[in-house]
Amino acid sequence: MPADTVYTLINASVLPFWLLLLVAPHTRVTNLAVHSGLVPILLGAVYVFYLLTSIIGGGAEGASMNSLQGLLIAFSDPDTLVGAWSHYLIFDLFVGAWLVRDAKRQNIHHLAIVIPLTLTLMAGPLGLALYLAIRGIWRRRFTLIEAG
Repeated sequence: MPADTVYTLINASVLPFWLLLLVAPHTRVTNLAVHSGLVPILLGAVYVFYLLTSIIGGGAEGASMNSLQGLLIAFSDPDTLVGAWSHYLIFDLFVGAWLVRDAKRQNIHHLAIVIPLTLTLMAGPLGLALYLAIRGIWRRRFTLIEAG
């Protein structure tokens, strides 16, 4: 399957799970579909496939992770880019799912995390940072340590 088709499919594939996190975060369906870990495993298979394809195929000439120029060259290869994008999708969804579970544990109302959750989908670290700020204000301390 062409890399651009896979890119389109994996982008579309995560949207229903984000929608569940946004509108039905604590339902049985969301628990089974999002919090089970199945989605990261399935997208992880895409990631591994394209990572191996990139490594075995040699990637673009001059590609490396050792310099910005080498990284730019690596990402000029569609297979490498699809693998890297699936990496972002996996981690952002994982963080979004954690955020929903953590907010529930912290007794933070779901409406308070809709914006951070949406930002996590679109700009992962920004959404996480906003959630952590809300969490810190809510708990009156800024730590990820659970024991209190």
